[in-house]
Amino acid sequence: MNYNNGLLFEEEYQKELKEKFCYADADPVYGKRLFFENSGGSLRLKKCVEAKAEYECFPDCPERIHERSLYLKGLVEKGTREILEIIFGTKSGALITELTASQTMFHMVGLIMENIPGKNAVVSSIEHPSAFDAVEYYCKKTGREMRVVPANPITGGIDAEEVIKLVDKDTCLLSIMSASNISGNIMDIAEIVKKAREIKPDLYIISDAVQHAPHFSLDVDRLKIDGMNFAPYKFFGVRGCGFAYVSDRVASLPHHKLTKKEQKTFELGTSAPGNFAAALEIINYVCHIGKHCMGEGDRRELFLHGMERIHLHERALLYRMLEGTNEIKGLRHIPGVRVFLDTCDLTSRDLIVAMAIEGRDMTECVAEYQKRGVTVYERISSSIYSKRILDALGIEGAIRVSPLHCHGTEDIDKFLKITEEMTHKGL
Repeated sequence: MNYNNGLLFEEEYQKELKEKFCYADADPVYGKRLFFENSGGSLRLKKCVEAKAEYECFPDCPERIHERSLYLKGLVEKGTREILEIIFGTKSGALITELTASQTMFHMVGLIMENIPGKNAVVSSIEHPSAFDAVEYYCKKTGREMRVVPANPITGGIDAEEVIKLVDKDTCLLSIMSASNISGNIMDIAEIVKKAREIKPDLYIISDAVQHAPHFSLDVDRLKIDGMNFAPYKFFGVRGCGFAYVSDRVASLPHHKLTKKEQKTFELGTSAPGNFAAALEIINYVCHIGKHCMGEGDRRELFLHGMERIHLHERALLYRMLEGTNEIKGLRHIPGVRVFLDTCDLTSRDLIVAMAIEGRDMTECVAEYQKRGVTVYERISSSIYSKRILDALGIEGAIRVSPLHCHGTEDIDKFLKITEEMTHKGL
């Protein structure tokens, strides 16, 4: 199903999906708005919020032996198993849980760099600070050289050829994100892994999938990587937890755990069953889409197909946003609008657009969009989250526009009309 310009959900089904999210079209206090800032935080599934609230109500410890405790323990075990098998695509390895996905990244990087020999570590110039800073911190701590892969200023991504220029037999870790949180470019992790392991077969490789996970499926077994993370709050779920997969060989390294626990255990203290219940609702939702579009199948099959249909719908929205229609101009065709890192091939992009309105300050534009009922965000050099990445991409700043798959064509059209209005002088 490689539709170059995407494939929309049926309009009625898209509206049905939007109804499953909290506050999809309006803030309960501040009124109607398009929430096109899903790369900073995601619209929440109602069932995720409800599941977390439901299980937070119980006082029972999952480590006891009465009925409710056993049920809660089973919920955590099921959640752990399905996060690994259904979301990450593996029946091996272990799950690391933290309060945030950024903490899981520091955890993975530290675990590898403090235990694996080598003289250098390689990371890309466009990584989220949680990955870039983690590698920087542990390079300083362990006395290793930090090597930084430059970005492709045309695509906004990282090319395998540039990665392997820096990897050698003394590299202990390679960290490359799955997709850019500014350009939306999807990295060819499979090719990067293949070429890097031709140089060093036992190289440890991890990938930050926080940005990519809400848009397409993950498959750590196929990629043959050692670590990957995602943030439920950016994946239709709730805040307060981050999940990461680590391979068996990473899990076998010395790490913080209770002495009598099994080696692959990373849990310290009692888990929050509500977080796992909310994660299971993410899986249920995506499987619902898969079943609607393909019929029956096992959970992983349904999840894969559901994520594929999400990706195709979002690609169709991206195409409409860029090209418009016969009646409405797309961003590529509105005078005064510049689309950064734009590529004709949309098959290697997630639903993110980095843009600017000529002659207008980014922050002022974001405020103006908000006045007109559109929530977007500026990525500018004064931000510690943005400066290094913007410099690597060769742009001074951008307005980041990131809808979600539950949005429809009417949402995109409304955004385009507002954008064209804002390009007029005096507005």
